[in-house]
Amino acid sequence: MKTNRHLTRLAPFLAVLAAYLAAGLAATHAAQPSVEALLKGGYNTSDFAGDVAVSGNYAYVADHDSGLQVIDVSNPANCVRVGGYDTSGSAFGVAVSGNYAYVADYGAGLQVIDVSDPTNCVRVGGYDTSGLARSVQVLGNYAYVADSEAGLQVIDVSNPANCVRVGGYNTSGSAQSVAVAGNYAYVADRTSGLQVIDVSNPANCVRVGGYDTSERAYGVAVSGNYAYVAAYTNGLQVIDVSNPANCVRLGGFDTSDARRVAVSGNYAYVADSTAGLHVIDVSNPANCVRVGGYVTSNARAVAVAAGRIYVADGTNGLVVLPTLANVQFTVRVEATLGVPFTLETATPLNAPITWTSLLTTNVPAMPFDYVDFDVKLTNKPQKFYRVRQP
Repeated sequence: MKTNRHLTRLAPFLAVLAAYLAAGLAATHAAQPSVEALLKGGYNTSDFAGDVAVSGNYAYVADHDSGLQVIDVSNPANCVRVGGYDTSGSAFGVAVSGNYAYVADYGAGLQVIDVSDPTNCVRVGGYDTSGLARSVQVLGNYAYVADSEAGLQVIDVSNPANCVRVGGYNTSGSAQSVAVAGNYAYVADRTSGLQVIDVSNPANCVRVGGYDTSERAYGVAVSGNYAYVAAYTNGLQVIDVSNPANCVRLGGFDTSDARRVAVSGNYAYVADSTAGLHVIDVSNPANCVRVGGYVTSNARAVAVAAGRIYVADGTNGLVVLPTLANVQFTVRVEATLGVPFTLETATPLNAPITWTSLLTTNVPAMPFDYVDFDVKLTNKPQKFYRVRQP
């Protein structure tokens, strides 16, 4: 029997490939079977991916001087650019609502792009804000723009062909990112930390509270009573905003260069420019725990949708990773057609090693992808895979 000992190891929530080839394998004309982790997909955009939003089968990337890029991510292993729009400014931020992508286009303000046909994206309107548009969120008829030194701008986009500024608030710092929930806009205001703005009357936006993160606040996400702030070298900060007039820090997790953050369920996903993606368990805000991550070159922003993580990774473009929800993990097998193979698993690799068969099969085409829905053996799962062929 021929055994290939390419081992694929599942580390906490994201996979790490740990492989070695055993000596003394018998010579054979057939290719040795192998197994690898299906870790990621993506698309190398032409400029600098600074932000990403996801809707359905498409990822919308703010690609700086190349404008908006629309990527078909229905098959993460083969992401394909299907269209885009070269905006007049430099695309720093993007949000998607309905048939429109809203681009924070730096010196060119807000741009509204019709993406109903992704292969033929068309600009339908916009608004030239007074500052440098870095981030945008859309809720209902309004686009909320983080406009650097001009603070928060509120734009009525109910008629995309005639966008109108209805109000805003000139924050004390430099607005880098914005999240909106209910009657409040939460602004990551660089050196001024988190700012909470009452936008219930867009024509009369009022600051009601905030929190000094003590480091530059670049990104913010809101879920329930908590605001999650990406605060540069202070990393993730979890702020209780249940009383906006008295925001209180509950906990956090230090990272090296936190830029943006997304929250899904009990996890915060932090885009860290120097360290890549961090996955942090925030189920207990007073005791945030890093449970996994993935090293990228220049993670600038992150989105989570439909069981996948989308990282805007600067000059590397878009990176797509599994969230391993529940948790699940995919491995890919390459083996000789017409010869059955067995996929086995073990945990841990302490002697004596006990390998358990997951399946024995003979498939008509290669490669063969196997999804393991039973990998959460502990709170920090480790699982190894190998494939063998007689």
